[in-house]
Amino acid sequence: MIRDDWRPEIDATLLYVVRGGEILLIHKKRGIGAGKLNGAGGKVDPGESPLEAAVREFEEELRAHPVAPRKLGEVAFDVVDGVSILIHVFRSDALEGEPSETDEAVPVWAPVDEIPYDRMWADDRYWLPHLLENRAFEAFARFEGDRLLECEVRCLDGATQW
Repeated sequence: MIRDDWRPEIDATLLYVVRGGEILLIHKKRGIGAGKLNGAGGKVDPGESPLEAAVREFEEELRAHPVAPRKLGEVAFDVVDGVSILIHVFRSDALEGEPSETDEAVPVWAPVDEIPYDRMWADDRYWLPHLLENRAFEAFARFEGDRLLECEVRCLDGATQW
């Protein structure tokens, strides 16, 4: 799925908490995707694993701690004449502490059957259902600005995680 000729400039993470029929999203205040709803996340720092980065970014953005996050997917996010990002996508089913607003994000709980995809990146509607069903996946999404040009998603042969 992730094309042989594609190379990311940035390694990044997204982490979603799913519990009690709801998913924890953030309203992003700044950076790539400002104004959109997304999972908590950000860049992987040098010497840091994607899991370490996912937990660190989540804690920085929401002031809470995800319990036992596991990687369920990768999204190759490519913006024509822009940035290319390999996003490691994680899910947690529990949370320590109450998420709170920071300079980066506002926490938003949404029912899993009413996810506000119209306020998210356009590719999310294609791969996020795999995360909600605990199915490992990989995706390639190409954008021109905010406009989705193409999106391919593949379930990883019934695997439950990476």
